[in-house]
Amino acid sequence: MSAVDPSASARRAAVPLVARTDLPDELRTDQLESARLELARGLAEHALIIGDVVLSSGQTAKYYVDAKRTILRQPWFGILGQLVAAEAARVGATAIGGMTMGADPVACAGLAGLEDGAATRGDRAAGKAFFVRKESKAHGLQRRVEGPLLSGDDRLLVVEDVTTTGGSTIKALDALLEEGRTIAGVLTVLDRGAGGAEAIAAHAGVPLTALVTIDEIYRSE
Repeated sequence: MSAVDPSASARRAAVPLVARTDLPDELRTDQLESARLELARGLAEHALIIGDVVLSSGQTAKYYVDAKRTILRQPWFGILGQLVAAEAARVGATAIGGMTMGADPVACAGLAGLEDGAATRGDRAAGKAFFVRKESKAHGLQRRVEGPLLSGDDRLLVVEDVTTTGGSTIKALDALLEEGRTIAGVLTVLDRGAGGAEAIAAHAGVPLTALVTIDEIYRSE
């Protein structure tokens, strides 16, 4: 698999503005539609890698999306923050996080977005970020959920960078639900359309919000 794809700029230019009627109205303002389009173009340019690959789910694919290649650089970190913050405000979340490492940059971007006033805040504001370990630490405080302590009043927005089968997010949900946490919403940067959205919705009791879908940035030959 080539690390440098000469067609990256062409893929960016090919990403259209798609009217996503599945998204909540609060995420379909002119400002957020523009932000979402630029996020999709950034993913197509920097994160989409064409070539055979085995995914973490064990499935094989003709492409790979390494979202961190896009969202851990500006302007896309800031753009992602706007979108995550808007969703956190919409669902009334007080904390943002999910399974490490996929959730970590997404949660931090959302926290920064709210701090920058990128979303209209209601009575609740997402003032905390957290991450869920794959397993509890065997030393120290032996916590599975790291970050500021969550309370029974907290409403969580569970996030992920790329969703395939939804396995990582479901594991995070299990850990949070075992602690008695309230799930306000679930968000992914990119949904690969491989059944993860349906599995997560069934598990969480709330629908998955996908900022970008694979159909928006990739077309199989």
